[in-house]
Amino acid sequence: MPSPYTMSRRSFLRTTAALSALRAVPAWAQPHPNRVFAYIGTYTGASGIEGNGQGIVLCEANLETGELSHGTLVAKTPNPSWIAIHPSKKFLYAVNEVSDYAGGNGSVSAFAIDYATGALRALNTVSSEGAIPAYLSLDASGRFVFVANYGGGSIAVLPIRDDGSLGSATDVHRDRDSVGRTHAADAPPGSFAVSGHDAPHAHMIASDPGNRFVLATDLGQDRIYAYAFDPDTGKLSSVPAKPFITLPSGDGPRHFAFHPNGRWLYSIQEESTTVALFDYDPSTGSLTPRQTLSALPPGFAGTNFASEILIAPNGKTLYSANRLHDTISVFAIETDGRLTWKAETSTLGDYPRNCCIAPGGRFLYVGDQRSDSITSFRTHPETGLLTFTGHYASVATPACITFLV
Repeated sequence: MPSPYTMSRRSFLRTTAALSALRAVPAWAQPHPNRVFAYIGTYTGASGIEGNGQGIVLCEANLETGELSHGTLVAKTPNPSWIAIHPSKKFLYAVNEVSDYAGGNGSVSAFAIDYATGALRALNTVSSEGAIPAYLSLDASGRFVFVANYGGGSIAVLPIRDDGSLGSATDVHRDRDSVGRTHAADAPPGSFAVSGHDAPHAHMIASDPGNRFVLATDLGQDRIYAYAFDPDTGKLSSVPAKPFITLPSGDGPRHFAFHPNGRWLYSIQEESTTVALFDYDPSTGSLTPRQTLSALPPGFAGTNFASEILIAPNGKTLYSANRLHDTISVFAIETDGRLTWKAETSTLGDYPRNCCIAPGGRFLYVGDQRSDSITSFRTHPETGLLTFTGHYASVATPACITFLV
């Protein structure tokens, strides 16, 4: 994971109970059929990670125009770089991407949501069981949070209590094995991308569509792990036949996305900026590689760090975000799942860390980390091509965008 990580530890007054509703929720915060709340996690400068945000920001997205309203700070919490909403819509969970909580760990914070206003109320904060947590997700039943600790090279399962607060981890797995080469095997010509192959670095964790298996990427090891998930106990067990699949050395698998049909999985590699297609077997949790191609335009040479991967709700288009190149790549998903390059669109900002498709699939929002902005694009319903709406929103060091629907 490239900048903003310095991995140095600074003295930081730990926030164990995040403050909520720091100022009055604005008058526009009322339910409306063509508007939806958007929560934006920001980098705050905690644990030596560069950022000038303050926590979780609440905006409102207009689903007719794509405009994003001016943001209101609703939770002051350190480095909430990834957030997820409970299936009930009553609770929100955020990683705190720090390394100074409870003996050198990161943490996860829980909040109650006021559905009418979007305001957040802090519930509690617990250890993520590893440093620098970079990602979290929920199982389909809403009983457990899965968290990936980039700095700690570990994954953990946290139980959700009846009141939405979090308990101590029910299971922790730490990646221990060889790491990939410093430079990606499949990097573009002239690439100087170097990141994350000094040790194991868990980067994403999520359950499959059937909630039977949990998959987790390790960027440092160039692996995607598969675990059988017990939804009663919150325990993960390695799949004996094929506990992981290995990508080319140094490529750095970061995030993945399932196709709506549940049979295809697409992975974005951070250092090589490639997209890999796998056939997924929902009965065994196993992956079979089928296609790998560059996520950069034909003929590209130089350095880039891929950050995000999305699939349109209709299953026809795949998007990937490119940091340094500062574009969104657009691919057609053919009837057999294979990808065909279509276009690139400038994000009109600097260092797109995250992108998200709004409910209804008509707009795509991009968080440009280094330009303190979010840009919105209209998506073509058939081609998937992107058109800038003309709308910017000013948000300090955005890291993650999530909608309340």
